[in-house]
Amino acid sequence: MFLHDVPLETARARFELALESAGARFERTETLALDDALDRVTAQAVIARLSSPHYHACAMDGIAVVAARTAAARETAPVELGAGEAPVVDTGDPLPDGFDAVVPIEQVEPRPNGRVALRAAVAPFEHVRAIGEDVVAGEVVVPALRRLGPADLAACAAAGVERIDVIARPRVALITTGDELVDVATAAPPPGAILDSNAVLLRACVRTYGGEVVDASRVRDDERSLTEAVGHAMSLADVVIVNAGSSAGRDDYTARVFARFGEVVVHGVAIRPGHPLVLAVARTESGRAIPLLGIPGYPVSAAICADLFLRPLLERFGHRDAADAREVEVELTRKLFSPLGEDEYVRAVAARVDGRLVATPLRRGAGVITSLSRANVLITVPRLSEGARAGARVVARALRPLAQIERTLLAVGSHDVALDLLAGRLAADGIELVSAHVGSIAGLVALRERSAHLAGTHVLDPASGTYNDVAVRRYGPAEPVALVRLAEREQGLVVAPGNPLGITTLRDVARTRARYVNRQPDAGTRILLDALLARDGIAPETIVGYDRLEFSHLAVAQLVANGNADAGLAIRAAARAFGLDFTTVAWEPYDLAMPAAALDQPRIARLIATLLDPAFRADVEALGGYDCTNAGSVRVVEPQPVEAR
Repeated sequence: MFLHDVPLETARARFELALESAGARFERTETLALDDALDRVTAQAVIARLSSPHYHACAMDGIAVVAARTAAARETAPVELGAGEAPVVDTGDPLPDGFDAVVPIEQVEPRPNGRVALRAAVAPFEHVRAIGEDVVAGEVVVPALRRLGPADLAACAAAGVERIDVIARPRVALITTGDELVDVATAAPPPGAILDSNAVLLRACVRTYGGEVVDASRVRDDERSLTEAVGHAMSLADVVIVNAGSSAGRDDYTARVFARFGEVVVHGVAIRPGHPLVLAVARTESGRAIPLLGIPGYPVSAAICADLFLRPLLERFGHRDAADAREVEVELTRKLFSPLGEDEYVRAVAARVDGRLVATPLRRGAGVITSLSRANVLITVPRLSEGARAGARVVARALRPLAQIERTLLAVGSHDVALDLLAGRLAADGIELVSAHVGSIAGLVALRERSAHLAGTHVLDPASGTYNDVAVRRYGPAEPVALVRLAEREQGLVVAPGNPLGITTLRDVARTRARYVNRQPDAGTRILLDALLARDGIAPETIVGYDRLEFSHLAVAQLVANGNADAGLAIRAAARAFGLDFTTVAWEPYDLAMPAAALDQPRIARLIATLLDPAFRADVEALGGYDCTNAGSVRVVEPQPVEAR
């Protein structure tokens, strides 16, 4: 037990096993104001209180117009508008009522009597930041167990969040030992006196690694005094460090004292310098498991042992990844366009898929604050380049620790709020699930191109009335695909509280000329809508707003809640989040598609285990409109024969 050197890997394994066996856990949280939360770790997902922007905002200095009035404008045949048809607006102004687009001031030709001429048409909502363009109220702004940076805090502020629940800093007690130690402020230390620089070193290490020093004391080389100091420290802290006295000399008592309180699992590690390290696990009278570290007294030894053993311990307790900033080479999942003449910095999400580190660029735009916090790599496009093709390998700067990027699961496909709950659960297991909402079919295509790990999908085949199988064979990879059930969910018409227009069917939407908000063409919800319209003989052009597109259920519900739309098709959970009325249209299965060969991967196994967890199922069903009876079930779809494809 005493000064029996073991390899570094063995020492770490023994200490880890002892901590697990003793049930050493750290679960304290606290709530902080935004200004105090920098570099802290979120205890749970941060949910947007407000949409950003929370009103239709003008994105340019210019004039507000009705887009339809500009449709005939040509370079050779300008359209003239009167002063009342073209109010002057500045960037950030609310879009005036009755107008739906902005023309930049440099494209406006003044005419007499306050009139203006336009030589080009604008589309509806051009140069307008629509409500929720950046984030929609009720969406996750920052996921659970995210180490908060300045961009994360700005994203929270933009979403109206002023206080955040974070993991509390692990409390550390530091005891330095030695008759020869004196305070660093000692003006003229006598011969033989040693300034206690290790106390400064280790206090700084604790703070750097995310801990908090709650007790710092200095004791003489006396076994009884050290025993009392360790006992007192255990009552205050989550981790106890004793510096010096860890060897086997005349005044080295650390190992013996630790043995009084618990099990010494390591005394001596085969490293130089730093071999007389002591690792132990003790219990308080209340039953708490406390790690005890006896760190050698030589300064270099102390620094090395702190880095090798104290750092991972505090990072584990505080759910912090080690800083590992570096450049990485990534493969683009889609073509990246960039204008000539400017260096462009494109934020992206990178994940290792099929052995390749792929990067999916995020939405670009000066107002999209959340791209700062969601990105884990930054790609620089030089000013003399117009971008890069899909599949090109480019250098990116890692914005997150590489370990976090390596364990990221990338989900591309249909949007569902239950994915946010799943991401939070997986984060507790060290797996970061990142989802890109591009629609079910686009997700299956990404799966086919090996640009994602999994794809959320709920595609109805109108001919057979079945979900997902036909779409997987048509758009997915030419290999067996596993469909893992997340839930059955309720789709329906979302309308204002009290249903003032009396909308209960799609025929009512057409009959009342209600302002409808739709989903993008390859979204499963859009496919369901088109199938229902065809079934009922309703022409799409009779739906006012059929071409008005949003990319998530929450965005649809947000527009209805704000009075900017009268109806939309979305899941019940989105209606419930905004207090809207809801009429059921269909129950549909929502599956996570992935290559069947991936089922044996540890991360996928953990994902499926989470779906089978009764507590997780209960949390999803509590959102409203979900049935998780079959969550976690797996069905394999065989590929379509080559000649049929």
